[in-house]
Amino acid sequence: MKKKENELKVLFLGGVGEIGKNMTALECGDDIIIIDCGSIFPTESMPGIDLVIPDFTYLMERKDKVRGVLLTHGHEDHIGSLPYLLKELNVPVFATKLTLMLVENKLKEHRLQEVDLNCVKPGTKLTLGCFETEFINVNHSIAGAVALAIRTPQGVVFHSGDFKMDHTPVAGEPMDLKRISEIGKEGVTLFLCESTNIERPGYTMSERVVGQTLDGIFAENVTRRLIIATFASNVHRLQQILDLAKKYGRKVAFSGRSMINVAEAALSIGELSYNAEDVVDIEKIKKIPDKELVILCTGSQGEPMSALTRMASGEFNRVKVDGNDTVILSASPIPGNEKSVYRVINNLYRLGAEVIYESLENVHVSGHACKEELKLLHTLLKPKYFMPVHGEYRHLKKHVDLAVSLGLNPACALIAQIGSAVSVTQKQIKFTESFHAGATLVDGDSMDGNDEILADRRHMAEDGLLVLALTLSAGSGELLAPPKILCRGFLAEGLDKLLTEGAFAVTTALSSLSKATREEVIVTARRALKNCVYRSSKQNPVIVTAVTEI
Repeated sequence: MKKKENELKVLFLGGVGEIGKNMTALECGDDIIIIDCGSIFPTESMPGIDLVIPDFTYLMERKDKVRGVLLTHGHEDHIGSLPYLLKELNVPVFATKLTLMLVENKLKEHRLQEVDLNCVKPGTKLTLGCFETEFINVNHSIAGAVALAIRTPQGVVFHSGDFKMDHTPVAGEPMDLKRISEIGKEGVTLFLCESTNIERPGYTMSERVVGQTLDGIFAENVTRRLIIATFASNVHRLQQILDLAKKYGRKVAFSGRSMINVAEAALSIGELSYNAEDVVDIEKIKKIPDKELVILCTGSQGEPMSALTRMASGEFNRVKVDGNDTVILSASPIPGNEKSVYRVINNLYRLGAEVIYESLENVHVSGHACKEELKLLHTLLKPKYFMPVHGEYRHLKKHVDLAVSLGLNPACALIAQIGSAVSVTQKQIKFTESFHAGATLVDGDSMDGNDEILADRRHMAEDGLLVLALTLSAGSGELLAPPKILCRGFLAEGLDKLLTEGAFAVTTALSSLSKATREEVIVTARRALKNCVYRSSKQNPVIVTAVTEI
């Protein structure tokens, strides 16, 4: 029994086999800790869905065992689903200063109060049940990113979080390779490492490269207005832009709710530094000459309601883009967002603007480690077992190949999927029985993991909708009036004729029924209409039946 209690289980609720929705749990005996709690943007195959988050069922069924949530940094794919989890679980949250600030903003939006939020720093150690966690400074495209060294009854689990090795960071300290090396010498049982840039050789460029590129753009566009779109959470990028605006005598106008909120909050906690007189309200920019203005906005991913997307479509009355604008997209498209981003770029060109983006200039650098940096981290830690995280299957496979090329026994490296449970002891690592996991769809205030809802929405989007209205006798179920058919999103040649034929087919089918129940009438009517429509159009729209009984 004692051996069973000391067994470590690693549970993958998200972030493996996909980019985003990162969430991993460690379970040992009566204790569970959660690492990150992210979300992912819906794809085009998810009509009407606002957000996709992990399925928390496993944790809800064991809520008394959950000791806390550890956050590696403040990006949406690591904190986006936290409010939804905290509505169900009253557990403490541990994160660095900027990450907590971003979390607090999200909790306010969800009207969540009295949440146990705890600020930590690199070097902080805390104990949650049988787990002792040490937070370790790493570099990423957001301030306050950390890796986690978690001491368990089966040894150290090292979780890299998202990282790169920036030896000349804009702010803060370089990644703490010295401490990581010491942990490696102590001995690491399991290494969980992000895999986003495993396909890229070499090293990731320093954030300072972006600053140098932007400096050149400021210098070359002295008479033009500058509009720069980037992630609001990348406060180091924001700081470089603010500093350059000061250098070249330009005012800065923030545009987009998240940009304004993050800038104000980051200023209040010392993560951003600028003078109030150097910032102008977006409502007052018409009084400022183009050469004296920088607009710093959201929309680098082509988000439909973002400031830049509305500017590009001519729907943003505060900013009218024209031929004297130079627009800089200081970000790379997240996989799946490419079409939206290039649509915005094309629209900006149509308005006469000059557009600078990643494929033209070094206006963005990744926050993720490339292959040589990953090699170095593996070499410093020398783990007994390895599992790649944070990537699609091809990323995970290539990362395992890298670990094996560095000397790891292939039997000691596993590739997980969502719902995988992995047993770890000093003697072995192996998959155990999988658990219920997957995605929960957020639509407004509603949440559901039911794939049938999406299937229905896709069906309606692809084939349209027919509403069949029937007036029946309450006593006999007899049809009292000709059926009426309404259509939405359904296109067919000779539509009026087809609907007339459909109504006749329904009437004929129902006339053959005798003393039928309401349900039998509905099934017969729908079948008759469906068959008629398919014979004539080879289409299969969704059919909804509305019945009035008299």
